[in-house]
Amino acid sequence: MSTLTITVVVPVYSGAAYLERLAETIDAERAAWEDGATPFRLEQAVFVADSPVDDSPEVLERLSRQYAWLDVVTLARNFGQHPATIAGILHSSGDWIVTLDEDLQHRPEDIPKLLRRAAETSLDVVYAQPDASVHRGYRDLASRVYKRLVMSATGIPQVGWFNSFRLMRGSVARAAAAVSGHETYFDVALTWFTDRYGTERLPLVDERYRSSGRSGYGFRSLVSHARRMIVSSQPKVLRLGALIGLLAMLIAFGLTVVAIFTRAVDAESVAVRGWLSLFVGIVFFGGVISLLLAVVLEYLTNVVQHTQGKPTFFAVDRSNDEMLREYFSKRDAAPIPDG
Repeated sequence: MSTLTITVVVPVYSGAAYLERLAETIDAERAAWEDGATPFRLEQAVFVADSPVDDSPEVLERLSRQYAWLDVVTLARNFGQHPATIAGILHSSGDWIVTLDEDLQHRPEDIPKLLRRAAETSLDVVYAQPDASVHRGYRDLASRVYKRLVMSATGIPQVGWFNSFRLMRGSVARAAAAVSGHETYFDVALTWFTDRYGTERLPLVDERYRSSGRSGYGFRSLVSHARRMIVSSQPKVLRLGALIGLLAMLIAFGLTVVAIFTRAVDAESVAVRGWLSLFVGIVFFGGVISLLLAVVLEYLTNVVQHTQGKPTFFAVDRSNDEMLREYFSKRDAAPIPDG
């Protein structure tokens, strides 16, 4: 039986206090997979040093000597979590890729759960979703409101699922990473290559935020993420603008018919002459401008997405999913040993 390989990608910015324990957890999970004769194995973990502000580079150097499967990619300066994630994906070689945060919020032992969810219906991307509050307080509510607003603006239903704990088919992830430019939002780029998405409920707790009140995502970062999402997508508000423009033109046409009919039947009933004509003209040409502007902006959006690398088509191989389904099915059917 062939073995599927998994690569873990971890962007690192201020994780010196967590990296050693994270590497130990990954190594323990890697050993458990090998001992359990699973059809998948952890081939590599790519830690991307995004110009860290603490002792993370020294810790990573020590860990890379300790674990042969751990690779370190050092970026020339701080580029941000998304570019660091993309860099790690492009340095990966696994059949499946999992992205984790540095602070142990995402547990490596939950990776098989994501893999099982993907195998059930041959999904290409599976996002972990919290089964309870992640941060406590207002931040969870703010995150939900933020995602809802961006989802409404972009028209991408998966926006509500986007987060940094995700399992991706390697070919899809590397293709999306390869076309992701400076203004491309990686998760939006994934939607260009597949529509097979899913979620898995998992216990996700941001202990760093709960203990210190600090998070890697401030207001400025959230605004930047929202802007990237909108730039990378085709905002449905443009189509709404076209619809409003067309509706305004139809209203103006209807008012013109009413005005002509009223003038023909009873010209004296028109108390103020010229006002309706002016109003109709403003509504009509305002509608024309809105319609043409929406058409031009949608055309420019298509041009931008083309320059960003949005593909005409993409082929994917899901032939090994059956092997995973058989493994998880047999594992579930196995009798539970007596305690």
